[in-house]
Amino acid sequence: MRILVVEDDASILGPLREGLSREGFEVEVATTGSEALSAPPADLVLLDLGLPDLEGSVVCQRLRATTSVPIIVVSARGEEIDRVMLLELGADDYVVKPFGLRELIARIRAVSRRTGAAELGSTDRITPPAIVVGPLCIDQRSHTVEFSGQPVMLTPKEYDLLLYLAADAGAVRSREQLIQEVWDEHWWGSTKTLDVH
Repeated sequence: MRILVVEDDASILGPLREGLSREGFEVEVATTGSEALSAPPADLVLLDLGLPDLEGSVVCQRLRATTSVPIIVVSARGEEIDRVMLLELGADDYVVKPFGLRELIARIRAVSRRTGAAELGSTDRITPPAIVVGPLCIDQRSHTVEFSGQPVMLTPKEYDLLLYLAADAGAVRSREQLIQEVWDEHWWGSTKTLDVH
């Protein structure tokens, strides 16, 4: 599935692009409204509202007038009036910043199911390969883990942490890297949370 991310904030764009790519999505980027409107067709659009040249609501209206591509607004504007206005202008969903990557991906999948975006898109979602490290096998498609052929039950966060570590087995990671990559940079909890996982 090809996702167009319309975001001008590099501190959000970088981790978002990396996280979506890691989940197997093909990511295209537009940092202005004009770039978004002239971009090649996508299967889904993630749209920030605070763009440097055009208001995101205008971009949403123009996209909706010419295409049925699913649009998920991703904005720091969290007031009910903002959410309602964008949904009425044609957005399919609205996510308030800061957000967790897992929630955003779940919303992308939900909107895709409702709209048939994956079926209508020009590309299919790339299925990431299984990761095998010794007797450990992580199936990224089904989100299952086996150790020596036996299923291992993990919480979603334990799965994310194991997947991140196994993807580059043997690499040393700092606590800060783990928090940023697994919990994402917008997570505001205690770093001691990592200790229990």
